[in-house]
Amino acid sequence: MNLDQAQPRVCSGGVHFHRRTLLRGIGGGLFFSPLSGWLTQAAESGDTSRPKSVILLWLEGGASQLETFDPHPGTKIGGQVKGISTSAKGIEISDLMPRTAEQMHHMALIRSVTSKEGDHERAVYNVKTGYRPDPTLIHPTVGAILCHESDSGADIPRHVSILPGMSPARGGFLGAKYDAFKIYDPASPVPDVTATVDDPRLQRRLDDLRLVAESQFERRRLRDAAAMRTFHPASTDAARQMMNSEQLGAFDVSTESKSERDAFGNTPFGRGCLAASRLIEVGVRCVEVTLGGWDTHINNHSFHVSGCSTLDVALAALVHRLAERDLLKTTLVVCGGEFGRTPQINAAEGRDHWPHGFTVAMAGCGVRGGSVFGATNANPRLDTETPTDNLEDPVTVADVHATILKALDVPWNREIVTPIGRPMKYADGTPIDKVLS
Repeated sequence: MNLDQAQPRVCSGGVHFHRRTLLRGIGGGLFFSPLSGWLTQAAESGDTSRPKSVILLWLEGGASQLETFDPHPGTKIGGQVKGISTSAKGIEISDLMPRTAEQMHHMALIRSVTSKEGDHERAVYNVKTGYRPDPTLIHPTVGAILCHESDSGADIPRHVSILPGMSPARGGFLGAKYDAFKIYDPASPVPDVTATVDDPRLQRRLDDLRLVAESQFERRRLRDAAAMRTFHPASTDAARQMMNSEQLGAFDVSTESKSERDAFGNTPFGRGCLAASRLIEVGVRCVEVTLGGWDTHINNHSFHVSGCSTLDVALAALVHRLAERDLLKTTLVVCGGEFGRTPQINAAEGRDHWPHGFTVAMAGCGVRGGSVFGATNANPRLDTETPTDNLEDPVTVADVHATILKALDVPWNREIVTPIGRPMKYADGTPIDKVLS
């Protein structure tokens, strides 16, 4: 059995179709329900009754906490960065993040996150799902859980991954229909959503495809697909609805003013963050935007100068835009990667993998702005068998997941019976209540 595509016993309904159809370009993550204009109106008015959403800024490769949100300037581990004051009294961050410093009154920093995974692939899985890899099961990411828990949606996919990296967001045991819909630089049009033939011909193609697929279901030749039942007549209607929806315009950042586009930075990541804010306004529930280049085993400082110049402007502009539009009440922004970097600088002027105390930044959805939870030691003992001894208030990745889900009003400890009959909580941790207002 394909565990990734099998369905759990507890699953909310939805209209969807298999990604291996004629319309595969708009497949994964396509989970529809009707949407009237009230969501857009709610976004404009700051109506807190609108569903909560999350934007994950994923720093692929593992950004250094010491060069971003947890500097220790002037110490043997501090490197070349300096600390700068922020809009939150008593909180300093790296001088490579000056614009983000101006938004710190909206943000909380969890500086004592730990995990047991120091390999990229395993750590990415761990941080994105809250669980360590398990050969018998694929766990869902936050966006998949959020979409699974709610029937509200949009004409376009409710779970989106922009500039997807090594492990895009997945539905896991909740089903492939909760996978993220993937796009790349928003400077380019969304692929595969514009018909290349006239309507009558397109309809004939869809009718033929339906006929072939349904006959295969009836003959039980598509057993995995039959279990998913991802292709049925309503799904083609939903796909056509997406293709004709004005909400597709949310992907098109070129309609924003030049000043607004410039505020996010003239980079794919900056455009991705701007698109994320636009998508949230039309009812998308989760957008993940990836920024790579953080695996700094050599020349750590210079790579962080470059990476932070992109991250800083986009993150600050995103938080500012959401706050200005009164959307931080219902939108959670999470910024982090699979682990941090070692306190010691190696012989190649780099920092290596460090899962024993790194930072996750959050804003919105009741997160206590201008706050810090946990702390790292400026003079850590690197020879200790228990690295968490160097931390104040250490927390696990699972605790961070429980906190995120609680902020999104998702029952983080709800158990789902997986396709292999195993009860599994959404998050096997404890919410960090001091991070939440």
